[in-house]
Amino acid sequence: MNAIHPAKHRLIIEVVHDLVCPWCYLGLSRVLRTLRRRPDVLAEMVWRPFLLNPDMPRGGMTRGDYAVRKFGGEDRARRLYASITEIGQAEDVLFRFDRIRRTPSSVDAHRLVRWAAERGRGQECVELLFNAHFAEGMDIGDLGELQVLAGRAGLDGGAARRVLETASDMDHVHAENLRAHRLGINGVPCFVIAGRHAIAGAQEPEVLERLLDVALVDATER
Repeated sequence: MNAIHPAKHRLIIEVVHDLVCPWCYLGLSRVLRTLRRRPDVLAEMVWRPFLLNPDMPRGGMTRGDYAVRKFGGEDRARRLYASITEIGQAEDVLFRFDRIRRTPSSVDAHRLVRWAAERGRGQECVELLFNAHFAEGMDIGDLGELQVLAGRAGLDGGAARRVLETASDMDHVHAENLRAHRLGINGVPCFVIAGRHAIAGAQEPEVLERLLDVALVDATER
């Protein structure tokens, strides 16, 4: 193997995630950091929707109402957010929960990711959506905001909005969520490498790197 230009091994990494999940944001950041350390791995990311709040109204709900419903009250929510924010600082991932005024339904955001991925911009879109929600406090359930973010991803924002104004791929998002549960995935993030090796949670890069090695060995032996 050439040490300067190592041979690349293609691996498909399925990312089961929800765009309103802070641990998914952290987990993806760690996966991408791990991949930057592995020039021998050519990763193809496949974005699989998961709905943490499948019964969320299409228009979302206020952050206060969500804190009561999800955590039992705003005090407990603030403690959890403070802990996540501290972890994020160590990872150079910015969380500004104080900027979030509404917790959105993530269905339309997942639809945008699928549309973007078909145009080769899936990862850019996912990263922008996470940052928009958790750092900027944007409502990623609002079609106007999604149009803006599609434009930031280098796509035609108007075209994206026209697609989102239809029911296109809505059934797909719900079917993917159901598929994840049927596979025993009840929490996210979950990363499935080469269709055979799965790991859940925002794992440390060292753990992820070991799983990459296992997947590479498995791929060469098959």
